Amino acid sequence: MRFSYLLTFIHPDPRARIAADDLAAITSITTTIPALSRARLYTPESADDYYTNDGPSPIFAMQLDYESMFDLEAAIAANGHLQSLANATLVSLEGCRVEQQAMLRRPFPVADPVARVADGSLPCQFLVHYPGEALDLDEWLNYYLTHHPQIMFDFPGVREIEIFTRIDWLDAMPCTRVHYMQRNKLMFDSAAAITEAMHSPVRHAMREDFESFPSFKGSNIHHPMLARTYNFD
Repeated sequence: MRFSYLLTFIHPDPRARIAADDLAAITSITTTIPALSRARLYTPESADDYYTNDGPSPIFAMQLDYESMFDLEAAIAANGHLQSLANATLVSLEGCRVEQQAMLRRPFPVADPVARVADGSLPCQFLVHYPGEALDLDEWLNYYLTHHPQIMFDFPGVREIEIFTRIDWLDAMPCTRVHYMQRNKLMFDSAAAITEAMHSPVRHAMREDFESFPSFKGSNIHHPMLARTYNFD
């Protein structure tokens, strides 16, 4: 199975950016975590969606992927490797609200998974979360997972589709636990590619399907972010 530990740093100043030395320190800690299969480090970007404008992206976010839930929980235990991140001095991230959530990660197929990124650039992810609650979560998931990613497949230039669903987890991290009912992540070559996709006919098909979702409270939040990816064998 596939599990992800997700950290989101929300700065009170939406114009703030993570400092290069802080990003380097986080990268050094992250790339030495035992049993990690992949890490994604996200920094803010801007793109345009036809239907939504959810404001500036968070200053920083992380996605740590594991094959075992036990390995994930070991990293965030009281003596786990991620405690070194919690105790690190990261000046540019001081004052952030830090949200954490462990989730089951479900990859879905795409027509062309090969990113075509210009030299010196990074691919761009469209991160989405649903902070509300479904009237019937089983009904919600059954509908969503059998309808929505199948439409996402048709987005022009989409390189990756992942959908995250809730689980219970153990941790000793000094972060705020959140229990968002679902998250999605779409990868594109650039912010411009996200904008193109979010103004395509597929986006209108997505909106039409959204109107057919089982009842839920709240909406969904969209944030484009650049992605640095580290794969581990």
